[in-house]
Amino acid sequence: MPDHRPTAAQLDAADPLAALRDEFELPDGIYLVGNSLGALPKAARDYVNTEFDRWSTLGVEGHFTGDLAWKDYHELLTSQFAGLTGALPDEVVAMNSLTVNLHLLMVSFYQPTAARHKILIEGHAFPSDHFAVESQIRQRGFDPNDSLILLEPRSGEQTLRLEDTLAAIAEHGDELALVFLPGVQYYTGQVLAMHEITTAGHAVGAIVGFDLAHAVGNLELSLHDWDVDFAAWCTYKYLNSGPGGVAGAFVHQRHVTDQRLPKLHGWWGTNKTSRFEMATEFDAIPTVESWQLSNAPVLLMASLRASLDIFDRAGGMGPLRRKTEQQIAFFDQRLKESLGDRVENITPKALAERGCQFALRVTNDDGRRVFEELENARVRCDWRHPDVIRVAAVPLYNSFDDIDRFVDILDGIVR
Repeated sequence: MPDHRPTAAQLDAADPLAALRDEFELPDGIYLVGNSLGALPKAARDYVNTEFDRWSTLGVEGHFTGDLAWKDYHELLTSQFAGLTGALPDEVVAMNSLTVNLHLLMVSFYQPTAARHKILIEGHAFPSDHFAVESQIRQRGFDPNDSLILLEPRSGEQTLRLEDTLAAIAEHGDELALVFLPGVQYYTGQVLAMHEITTAGHAVGAIVGFDLAHAVGNLELSLHDWDVDFAAWCTYKYLNSGPGGVAGAFVHQRHVTDQRLPKLHGWWGTNKTSRFEMATEFDAIPTVESWQLSNAPVLLMASLRASLDIFDRAGGMGPLRRKTEQQIAFFDQRLKESLGDRVENITPKALAERGCQFALRVTNDDGRRVFEELENARVRCDWRHPDVIRVAAVPLYNSFDDIDRFVDILDGIVR
């Protein structure tokens, strides 16, 4: 029978988002590593140069002058962050870096007692998350050997089962202070069931927070409606803000105005109208902005604005997710047809558990050799110890042709 499935060229021709690729500067070759560092939005140069020009002509008055006044610059990102995360504007803010934000939020939301002091994380958590949680436990006078619960896949499996996650929450419920998990697992690319996990954590009296480094700009999120307590994310992956770009934070509305919550104070979190009167009594802004410490890193925020404006032109995460689902199906098809069982994708098969990332394991070859050969062929992906090649087709700028050519190159490399 003839094969009537569309080709990469046909899919690209029918892609309503295809023109967005022209808004990015992509390195030579095939760039499939936006899960690690997103591509450069062309407009970022103009956005950042505008701030250089304002700095050179206005000097310190740039803090207070015009629609781009630096003292309020972070507010230019608020509505876009809210749209990408399914949050209310008062619940999101751009500030700091990811791990700094996690520490600031855990100061508020990890409040251990003698009876309830445990934190549930995944056993293969990103090292920075693991370090942050362990140090928070020690800072509160507890021992990670007693207070840290590591959630592991079943023997012989690579990803977490939802029923096992929910069972662990129920098992430790009376002692559980915090459930802290990723929205997307960095190694396998597995999307976790954030809504169900949040509901289960709350049912046992625990706080629930998420590291959304691999989720924001990748998935459709509804943090407010899911009743998530807090979350933080970086912006240099799917949000294309550039290396070391400013991060984001979410705190649910019901916590935002709770002045009983402990937090670390800085002058950028105090009342905006009286901030420059230099009063030394902290008067918290009645939004998540009260977790801010210092004035905004404007140059970093300018490059992020350039990217977020492209998300707006894409129509938000809905159209991008629809393209991702098409790319997943096409990628699956090409891997199966060309490589069969020579390459295993350890990302779950269920679409609800998948985002842009494929976690590929070479079954009958030296995976590291294969990765190095991909690099030599100008295919940009990344290697994660001990044996996974991570590849991500980002719908803002990756084409179906990128996927097609990648599979052909991989087929030629794998023995």
